[in-house]
Amino acid sequence: MAIGYRIDEKQIAIDPQTVMQSLRTKYFTNNRHHQITRELDRLLQPDQQGGRLPAPELHAGGLEARGLMVVAKPGDGKTTAVHRVLSRHPALQAATEQDVPRYIRIQVPSPATLKSLGRAILGELGMNDVSERAPAWDIWRVVKHRLSLLGIVVLWIDEAQDVFLSRSAREIDDMLKTLKSLMQGDQAVVLVLSGTDRLLEVARYDQQVDRRFRKIMSRPLVVGHHEQNLQGLIDTYCQMAGIRPDIEPDTLRRLIHGSRGLFGRAIETILAAIEQALCEESYCLKRSHFAEAWSIQEGCSWDQNVFEINDWAALEIDSDAEEFDAERTRRQHQQVGRG
Repeated sequence: MAIGYRIDEKQIAIDPQTVMQSLRTKYFTNNRHHQITRELDRLLQPDQQGGRLPAPELHAGGLEARGLMVVAKPGDGKTTAVHRVLSRHPALQAATEQDVPRYIRIQVPSPATLKSLGRAILGELGMNDVSERAPAWDIWRVVKHRLSLLGIVVLWIDEAQDVFLSRSAREIDDMLKTLKSLMQGDQAVVLVLSGTDRLLEVARYDQQVDRRFRKIMSRPLVVGHHEQNLQGLIDTYCQMAGIRPDIEPDTLRRLIHGSRGLFGRAIETILAAIEQALCEESYCLKRSHFAEAWSIQEGCSWDQNVFEINDWAALEIDSDAEEFDAERTRRQHQQVGRG
């Protein structure tokens, strides 16, 4: 249903979904965005003008490149941030319309094995007919050759912790050695791994791998520190949507807690609340819109709604998921001999 709202004293009708499509394309740079850009620059060779060349900066006497890990909890927006930086970095753009960009993104296949990951990479590189019976060592030999042939400088593996999930110590060791080999030799590439905290745990099994990666850890949103930043985001979104924000500081504190301190989740909740306001044909964004949106998003009762209850700061969120993750981590430590 189209709704009407007021912009510059003129009444116009716009479908809420059209408005939301525009809002979802809006990107806000933050400290992590600048960190990823800065660290990526350090991994690429400089040119004479202070920019970067589409070539890895080599170490160990010109024998190996370095990599980057971007680590955050699920829902913190790390994939969006990495994609934004890589897709806009001048050194990684396609030279002509006929060429491909100098980076590729791989979503870890399921189940993740050396062979399935290698075949997924080759699929992104235009080779979709690789036999399932091909040995892993041959697949990865072709991966390295194909990356070099197409001029790929950065290989980005997203949700990389899934590569090591429930693997044995030997399988983890083989995977780490294979990934390390991509950063070595004349055909070395910059390896970017994005994932959860589990990714750091696995990397530290192998000190040679661990030292080859620079690491960016996400900083959580904190009550008493980030309310003004979130208010600025809300003001921008509301201006784009043509509605007025009517948000008290208490709502912003609730937003931080309900978002688990995660930037990406906070953005999702803000957008859901604005969409709720538009669908209700409201000219103001209020706490009630956040409450309704959060209830639908979380599937919770009103007495468990962070935007409704009085003692919201005592509300435990995701406690069952945290216990499950801790148990899974304990089992994996035992499997690789660390528990």
